[in-house]
Amino acid sequence: MAFFKEFKEFALKGNVMDMAVGVIIGGAFGKIVSSLVDDILMPPIGALLGNTDFSRLRIDISRVRDVTSSAVHSVGSLVSKGGGDAAAQTAAAEPIYWNYGAFIQQCVDFTILALCVFLIVKLMNKLIRKRAAVPVPEPAPTKEELLLREIRDLLKERK
Repeated sequence: MAFFKEFKEFALKGNVMDMAVGVIIGGAFGKIVSSLVDDILMPPIGALLGNTDFSRLRIDISRVRDVTSSAVHSVGSLVSKGGGDAAAQTAAAEPIYWNYGAFIQQCVDFTILALCVFLIVKLMNKLIRKRAAVPVPEPAPTKEELLLREIRDLLKERK
C-alpha cells in the first residue's frame, strides 16, 4: 500500500504533468531537429560527397550468406541426401544489406539534437545566474514585525 500512496502523492504533485509537457515538447523538438537535418543540412553534405542521401548508403552482404549457406549445404548433403535445395535457393535470392547510411543519419540527428539541448540548457543556466546576481530588495516589514520591534525597543529602554 505504501507504493500506491507514494505514487498518488507523486501524481498529484504535478510532476506527472510537468513530465508529460516535457515529453510532448521534446517530441515536437525532435521532429524539428530531424527536419533540420534531413531537409537543410544533409542535402548539401550529400551533394559535396557525391551522394544525394546518406540513408541510402548500404553494402550488399548477401555474398557472406551465400558462401555460408553453400558450405552448410555441402556438409548437409554429405550427412543426408535429399531436400533443402529449394530453401537454399529462396534464401539466396533475397539480398541482405548492411544499411550503414541510416546509422550515420541517426548519429548526425543525435549530435545536432544534443547540441541544441546543450545550448538551451546553457541559456537557461545563464538566465538563472543573471537572476541570482540581481539583488532582491528586502520586502517592507509587516505590521506584526513593526509591533515586535517597538516592543523590543521598549524592553531595552526599561533595562
